[in-house]
Amino acid sequence: MAIYEIVKFPNPVLTTPAAEVAKITSNLLRVLDNMYETMKFANGIGLAGPQVNILKRIAVVDVEDGKGRLDLINPVILDGRDEEVGPDGCLSIPGLYGDTKRFKWIRVRMQNHEGQFIEFEETDFRARCIQHEIDHLDGILFTSKAIRLYRDDEVAVSGKKKKA
Repeated sequence: MAIYEIVKFPNPVLTTPAAEVAKITSNLLRVLDNMYETMKFANGIGLAGPQVNILKRIAVVDVEDGKGRLDLINPVILDGRDEEVGPDGCLSIPGLYGDTKRFKWIRVRMQNHEGQFIEFEETDFRARCIQHEIDHLDGILFTSKAIRLYRDDEVAVSGKKKKA
């Protein structure tokens, strides 16, 4: 496995929409594995292709909720309900956090490793993280959605901080 360098703001790749994956190959699956290792190495819970300078609609998520790793390939949010304000942070913008409004419940369509289109529903923090990663694929940073931004030293959190 390889650990990729995480692109930092203000690199313009972070605000560039990613292209759809045309074909799922063994190389793409290796890239997802490397992205997952990179995310874990950086103490993150989500990582999108543009964050490692790959402008493809791919992302990995693992919010450590017991559901495990989720590989997102060409994901699209089909529906969302029950907006709530909650925390956001980003591996590409270290030291900055924000409160953003996101759906508590979402329905997502994506491709699995075999290229089949599947739909699933997600809730709560996992849904929040998926929305954050799909925003990255659309060239949107959480800072543009934040109701309030705050620095690392303003966060009163016990334990490890996690960033998508």
